[in-house]
Amino acid sequence: MSLDNIKLVLAGPVGAGKSTAINSIADSAPVSTEMPLLEGSYGEKTTTTVAMDFATIHLDGEAPLFVYGLPGQEHFSFMRSIILEGALGVILLLNAAESDIAEQCNYWLDDLRKIQPDIRIVIGITHADCSMGFSMGDIRSILRQRGEMLPAFTVDARQRAQMHQLMRALLSEIIA
Repeated sequence: MSLDNIKLVLAGPVGAGKSTAINSIADSAPVSTEMPLLEGSYGEKTTTTVAMDFATIHLDGEAPLFVYGLPGQEHFSFMRSIILEGALGVILLLNAAESDIAEQCNYWLDDLRKIQPDIRIVIGITHADCSMGFSMGDIRSILRQRGEMLPAFTVDARQRAQMHQLMRALLSEIIA
């Protein structure tokens, strides 16, 4: 498979780091639809994506990858099928600091599979460094229960190199 015109999507709940990740990997200023949160702040987060984020990136000198970020709020869920149209893969970001990370993982996997049953997915767990009760074993257990053999990594969405590695993992799933 050629790496020309590959569309990838970052998905996950509010606060998982999708916009931060896109900002860290973008080769130029990303398109952003961030607006202030109406309910006040969500931890340190004071804005939310209302339509999508978009950026192009180049990995290892290859053709550009088109990367979109889905809004995490449920009332913008109608955007998911629109943005996922034509996508070859998804990076599902989950926030390890959330007490319901297992439920969020199941919810997002169910939603993504409902929209595109065969889409390739890689999971990135953010905020694991500041989440005392988090264990990757919990995520792996959920994946086993679902019968899904998905790559899952802890990642710092602010770190370009770590996000590039997550992109490479997804591309290897797509190309395999």
